[in-house]
Amino acid sequence: MTNDNKSVRNHIDDVVNSSLNNKPPSIAQRNLSNPTAPLYKIVLTGGPCGGKTTSLARLSSFLRERGFEVMTVPEAFSLLVSNGMSLEYFLVDGFEPVVQGSVMDVQRHLEDAFEKVLRSTGKPGVLLCDRGLMDGAAYCSREQWDTVLASRDVSSICDIREGRYHAVFHLVTAAEGAEAYYTLENNLVRTETPEVARKLDKLTREAWVGHPRLHVLDNSTDFEGKLQRMVATTAKLVGLPSTLSRVTTKYLLRQAPDISLFPADVQFRIFEVEKVYLYSKSATSNYAEEYSFIRKRQQGKGEVYGQTTVKLTHDGQEIEVKRIISRREYTSLFNTRDLKRHVVRQTRISFLYHMQSFNIHFYREPEKVCDLCILHCQFDASGGAAAATLPPFLDIDRQLTSDDNAQYGAFRISVIDEN
Repeated sequence: MTNDNKSVRNHIDDVVNSSLNNKPPSIAQRNLSNPTAPLYKIVLTGGPCGGKTTSLARLSSFLRERGFEVMTVPEAFSLLVSNGMSLEYFLVDGFEPVVQGSVMDVQRHLEDAFEKVLRSTGKPGVLLCDRGLMDGAAYCSREQWDTVLASRDVSSICDIREGRYHAVFHLVTAAEGAEAYYTLENNLVRTETPEVARKLDKLTREAWVGHPRLHVLDNSTDFEGKLQRMVATTAKLVGLPSTLSRVTTKYLLRQAPDISLFPADVQFRIFEVEKVYLYSKSATSNYAEEYSFIRKRQQGKGEVYGQTTVKLTHDGQEIEVKRIISRREYTSLFNTRDLKRHVVRQTRISFLYHMQSFNIHFYREPEKVCDLCILHCQFDASGGAAAATLPPFLDIDRQLTSDDNAQYGAFRISVIDEN
């Protein structure tokens, strides 16, 4: 052995011995060092040729470069087809619920397994899901979907929609607004015509209506602009600096909406919401104000719980950090609520109109604002449109401005007047 080879071998031995003497922390040590490391679960969905594959790659790189552990859950349907499930099986009567049930089983187990691995790192993580459990509703009838859920002991739609994912990005198919770029060449398991793609895109959007952070990314900009909107929205979700121009504009309604006047093609969901403010934290050198609240959303018998921490910077920016919590956590935090504030209760109506997400907040409590109705519109100013397209079937009084927060902001409404 030459001296050069000895030198290389000695270097390798040094590296191996060093790694043995400095073992990485165990899973238990990782979790113990940071047991509350945040983990965000994000669904990317949409009709065929919406840009999911490219979007997953872009988001993964963006988040990893900023210190997040990232894993991507593959699409369950594609896994089944690419491993032998023939599309000819769909010619068999009653096969759709069998397929969608199997897709749900595979998807759920993959997500749970990937999440377990991510949490074991003890680091902030993001789980990117190529479609989510609600997507199956777009590919079978309502009766068939109910059968799928009932056979899997799903207690409510809430559990597999907003109770499971922090955000949903719906990437609108290129067949809707970017027809020249519609192609299926990059996905061998897809065979949809542009007409079918538009239909499936609409059904998929409707399946996710009711999720509080459903973001519809249309084709009003070029594809790069679409990606940038998605990245900016993700940055804001996980607490990173964001150039997002998406803002929530609010409108005062003269009266509660009459849902019988909603167009037949506008799907909506109705929720009961309980919002409870916790004690505010003292201002720090980094933030002008910091507070948090917990929320319970109920649809039928289903309930989901969340906590939001709001931080206001000295230059006027608002940073929100959201997490999904359990019923036990909610009950525990409820018992430590700020007793100088009312519990705010609302009926909310969620719907999509012209690719925009709307929520009507109909206040029930406190009594001083009973019957107050405010329309919230998620509007992306970078999307190419000059203004939001407001629903003509609502009786809108006027747009609310920052000057109205003292009267119509939920944070202010919750204060118990000393008089």
